[in-house]
Amino acid sequence: MSSSKTNTLYYIHDPMCSWCWGFKPVLEELLNQLPDTLCIKYLLGGLAADSQQAMADDMQQFLQQTWHRIQQKIPATEFNFNFWKQCQPRRSTYPACRAVIAARIQQPDCERQMIDAIQQAYYLNASNPSDDNVLIELAGNLKLDLKKFKNDLNSAQTQMTLTQEIQRSQALGAQGFPSLILSKGKNNTVLRLDYNHVDSNLKQLIDLL
Repeated sequence: MSSSKTNTLYYIHDPMCSWCWGFKPVLEELLNQLPDTLCIKYLLGGLAADSQQAMADDMQQFLQQTWHRIQQKIPATEFNFNFWKQCQPRRSTYPACRAVIAARIQQPDCERQMIDAIQQAYYLNASNPSDDNVLIELAGNLKLDLKKFKNDLNSAQTQMTLTQEIQRSQALGAQGFPSLILSKGKNNTVLRLDYNHVDSNLKQLIDLL
């Protein structure tokens, strides 16, 4: 990392956050247009803790309604609603968060690849990233060392890293996912997200910088 990168833009997310999925195209555009002097750091916010219980029917209905709401607000967003018929949903995103960390441990460049893989599995392919076997299959597709990935996926160290990132996200002022927070000196500023146009997000950042 260059010593000239004195300011940091934090992207606080959860790989199973549907609003993060909707924001992805604009985020990618934004990252491609940011000045080189800005450091980019992903932090996992941890949407839902570990659970083996089937998701309650009312929560399933709420999330399906959320998907429809996202499609209304961000028209290009795709969802495969067969997920709710083919899978046994659980309100548990920590396994997917740990998978991102486990991928990062092996290859830092694989962090975003794992996020993409989880999102596509969940939202397009109707697979359940709350299940370790799905996450292990995704790791195999990314050509990661599966023995190491399995060990790291549920290790105490990986869980500690997730806990630290959740705490860091809260300390920065994240109120939900996704969040973009610019850390400049001792000041942290939460950006107002535009889910459809990169320009307004970029203007906020440039003005703050």
